[in-house]
Amino acid sequence: MSSSLLPAGIAAAILISNLHPYEAVEPHMGTLFRIKLYAANPAQAQRAFRAAFDRIAELDDILSDYKPDSELNRLCKTAVHRPVKVSNDLLQIVSASEKLSEETNGAFDITIGPVTHLWRTARDSNRLPDKEAMQKAEARCGFRKLHIDRTHRTATLDQAGMQLDAGGIAKGYAADEALAVLSKLDIHSALVAASGDLAFSDAPPGQAGWKIGIDSLDRPDAGFTRVLLLSNGAVSTSGASEQHLDANGIRYSHIIDPKTAKGLTRPIMVTIVARHGIDSDSLATAVSVLGAQKGLALVERQLGVAALIIGGEPGALRVIESSRFRLLPETRTE
Repeated sequence: MSSSLLPAGIAAAILISNLHPYEAVEPHMGTLFRIKLYAANPAQAQRAFRAAFDRIAELDDILSDYKPDSELNRLCKTAVHRPVKVSNDLLQIVSASEKLSEETNGAFDITIGPVTHLWRTARDSNRLPDKEAMQKAEARCGFRKLHIDRTHRTATLDQAGMQLDAGGIAKGYAADEALAVLSKLDIHSALVAASGDLAFSDAPPGQAGWKIGIDSLDRPDAGFTRVLLLSNGAVSTSGASEQHLDANGIRYSHIIDPKTAKGLTRPIMVTIVARHGIDSDSLATAVSVLGAQKGLALVERQLGVAALIIGGEPGALRVIESSRFRLLPETRTE
């Protein structure tokens, strides 16, 4: 009997049973992007992987502040005191950044590039940034110096020497876009992971959701202490466990507070669950900068966003869950 003559539910079950898991990894945006997907055969999987990774590479060429010829870096050179047309991707990034900057009064700031560049060098050399250089870098920052015209799709900078840094939002957006490419190729069950940023579509065949592990700041060697069961969403985790500078007995996170121009020094780990990676990625950074209480208030104002925040003082860390986080489905840790 042809499957087209079967009841819809049975036909769908047969189709799902013919899907198999495939996984691939490529380096992009200074990290490894891992994609896991379910496809009917290896040929379909390989076509999907190539298209998704090519889209991520395209976004890296647009949004990177490391690549001299990226669209983002060209904008920094050409948009001083004059509006410059930007691509849809860059417009999405700067518009979302501007919105979050306004809502957090600058706790998230895509114009922080001159300062983050100094801290990158500091981590590489294991020395704190020079104070005079830092003062000059701070003078070239400020989210109110970036102006977005969504109608005409332009961006303008108020000052020469400004540098945009999309590091706190680009990976989440790239994961979203990779999923969108996969969906167009009839891959509807997939997960894209870029370091601490995950985006995922429908649950794996026959399962209730993707198993998303949550690390513990207070027990870093304990493995995943929580495992969420999620589909069609995104999860981002920010913390200082991997990238930091230890100097004069102080640990400086790679996450920079725009108000102090310094890496965060208080212990904090933030996990954000949202519908899209562009939101979970940027909110994880913003909440880290704001701290537990102000960060929690920010999360509670966002539609469909949940957060787990671990912070406080060493030896006296507190675990704070947003109201929506407490409602998320969980499974047993493995």
